[in-house]
Amino acid sequence: MEADVSSAAAACYQPASPPRDACVYSSCYCEENIWKLCEYIKNHNQYPLEECYAVFISNERKMVPIWKQQTRPGSGPVIWDYHVVLLHVSSGGQSFIYDLDTVLPFPCLFDTYVDDAFKSDDDIHPQFRRKFRVIRADSYLKNFASDRSHMKDSSGNWREPPPPYPCIETGGIGPIDNFLRFKKTKGSLLLLFGIHMSLKHYL
Repeated sequence: MEADVSSAAAACYQPASPPRDACVYSSCYCEENIWKLCEYIKNHNQYPLEECYAVFISNERKMVPIWKQQTRPGSGPVIWDYHVVLLHVSSGGQSFIYDLDTVLPFPCLFDTYVDDAFKSDDDIHPQFRRKFRVIRADSYLKNFASDRSHMKDSSGNWREPPPPYPCIETGGIGPIDNFLRFKKTKGSLLLLFGIHMSLKHYL
């Protein structure tokens, strides 16, 4: 089943989301997909929203390898400029990753996802190593905003079809590049909305 998790140890876990094919999803708009997933979790109140985090994955070069993605489900990685997933740190003792673009289970046990989708930084050139901005779901819902301008080319044409609903407008700190700055800047507003770290610290 789609919602089955990848270990018998997590058999009692009830997913925080609907099945993958019932989630709000638009290809290449992962930041909005995860915002909508946070909104679903908040509205359904099955788990405390404080247990959930939006995780931005990128680096200074905006070139990060992630394996087990639907656009390349075989042995090789997809090179994303950035990717966003949801982390649920369950009070039941397990942590889960919700990635609407993976071929791994949805949700997926944290350790399984890290092993299969991230692999080891030791095998990746330092300039392509992943960095993470971890943002509490409640803060993400309040502060994320996007006019989707990053998805248009120089002629104003869509690189990928936009979601069918209006742009997310929260009065937050958009555009999305504000969430993808991984060099610490003294006094940066971003430090109010999330912490960033390397894969080593993430684990």
